[in-house]
Amino acid sequence: MSAPVKPFTDEQARALVNLRPRYEAAIEAERALAALPYNLVRKRVGEREYLYEAIDRLNNGKSLGPMSPANEQKLADYRVAKADLQARRETALALVGEIGRLARPLRLPVLANAAGEVLRELDRRGLLGEALLVVGTNCLPAYALEAGGTVADAPDETDDFDLAWVAEEESEDAALWAALKAVDPSFTLNTERTFQARNAKAYEVELLVAPSRKPTMHPREQPQPIPLPEQEWLLPGRRVDQVVPCRDGSAARLVAPDPRWFALHKLWMADQPKRNPLKRGKDRKQGVALLDAVAAAMPHYPLDAAFEGSIPPELVPYWQGWRAQAERQGG
Repeated sequence: MSAPVKPFTDEQARALVNLRPRYEAAIEAERALAALPYNLVRKRVGEREYLYEAIDRLNNGKSLGPMSPANEQKLADYRVAKADLQARRETALALVGEIGRLARPLRLPVLANAAGEVLRELDRRGLLGEALLVVGTNCLPAYALEAGGTVADAPDETDDFDLAWVAEEESEDAALWAALKAVDPSFTLNTERTFQARNAKAYEVELLVAPSRKPTMHPREQPQPIPLPEQEWLLPGRRVDQVVPCRDGSAARLVAPDPRWFALHKLWMADQPKRNPLKRGKDRKQGVALLDAVAAAMPHYPLDAAFEGSIPPELVPYWQGWRAQAERQGG
């Protein structure tokens, strides 16, 4: 029997440790750029020049008043700040790319490119971890980093992307929908499955929500999920927060549920008649493999009496089944 976790080599670990600060430098520059006006430009109206705050490439916008020493300084300061942030972003992205190019030869855990694009936009907007969690198979690369190695026997291929709405405060706008449209304007709502959005390449993003968090969603948010009681199980515990490489050499931040709860949820899903039969086997393998990994390599997620006492009745049989199997195997 193979070990539950194959520890990263020194070279793998070094690349992953260096990835996070480089990614954070890039996303911080992105956020700062997003906080600046789209553009400040000189605009002649009749015989006078004005400073305009442009909102698009056609320089449509609002006047900030006639050009004056104060507005000249405002324009100069803006240009310097914008150029500095753009340079910082490009430098950081180049450094991320240096590690990204090593992902394949080093056999690092990687995330699909499309998922990475969505995650970066959510992170740039401050939604990741605050309003949204990654759920489903895309969590596996983050759990591998948390375990410090490759998780054995945990299928991690997926062609779609699952998110859970977890905000505790009421949202002021349709935050997820705005982010998806910023990533790809071709995203549209699946009218037959209103919890799902799909772009022109048929890439699907599904939104899930626990009943306790549904009231914090904006009424015009899209997709619009049906509250599922089992989503409550992914809210407690200590979340995993990791930066992982993407297949195209970029990187993305993943915030995922506590791996103990995620694993038990997966085992429960594998037994549900409504679950796609083609996914049940993967669910069961992921649940078992992740609990094995937690026991072997994540002591900061204790599988102790306190955790056992917090498990709801619906999940107790899956916990007991895993414990019995682990004991038979000498765990």
